[in-house]
Amino acid sequence: MIRNIFIFTLIVMAWQANAQTNYPVIVIETNYGTMKAVLYDDTPVHSNHYLKLIKDGYFDGTLFHRVVKDFVIQGGAQDSRNAPAGVQIGGGRTDMELMPEFRKNRFHKKGALAAPRQGDAENPQKKSDASQFYIVQGRVYTQGRLDSMEMAINVPIKNELIRTHYLPHKEELDQLKEVNDAVGFNALLDSLLNVVDSLYAIAPDKFFLPEELKEAYTTLGGIDRLDGEYTVFGEVTEGLEVIDKIAALPVDGNSRPRNDAKILRIYVE
Repeated sequence: MIRNIFIFTLIVMAWQANAQTNYPVIVIETNYGTMKAVLYDDTPVHSNHYLKLIKDGYFDGTLFHRVVKDFVIQGGAQDSRNAPAGVQIGGGRTDMELMPEFRKNRFHKKGALAAPRQGDAENPQKKSDASQFYIVQGRVYTQGRLDSMEMAINVPIKNELIRTHYLPHKEELDQLKEVNDAVGFNALLDSLLNVVDSLYAIAPDKFFLPEELKEAYTTLGGIDRLDGEYTVFGEVTEGLEVIDKIAALPVDGNSRPRNDAKILRIYVE
């Protein structure tokens, strides 16, 4: 147990070190505990926008109005401030939309701070609704699950190479097999497979998950299906347990906690 805690601590320390930016540390005080977060340098439009809102006290007194266990806690909507119990809340603002800033090295690991948005049908540009935010809880992935995600993209690439470089010679291989020419059959087969393997090794569309993502998703957890779809502009570096507390709250049919999860204030440390 002690060894596992030590390893987990090292992972979090490395994760926090990697999260250092030129922006100030952000403190998120809630009635379930306090979190600290950083904003990313490489998403300046979002980071500058949210930093201004924070300095203006925009989110103070609002709620985490949408809580989905093993997924996200979403908050900051202006209609959530002092909202009566049971009322549906969480409306966005079209006057605070930002163009997306997708970054391959910014993904939805646990603690990721990101901007919600309208669906693709009404928002094909995937612009952020920057009037609120969400924080990822997610779930821990197995290595096998991540391997399957890579294979789902890469296997069709290799199958296409087989179709174009191996199948045209199948009749020739069948003929060699019929006459029991094992030497000729194996030589041709090896030659064709070497061509396929060589082309696959340099295939430009081949996909591999970043090692940082694999480490985070198999230890802290995350949500892979949101990557590249929503802008991640920061991350929680302290107080991850607060996310779990809020995510565990009983909710109503609109995913609003039955007991309010309140953002007391967000400020620059």
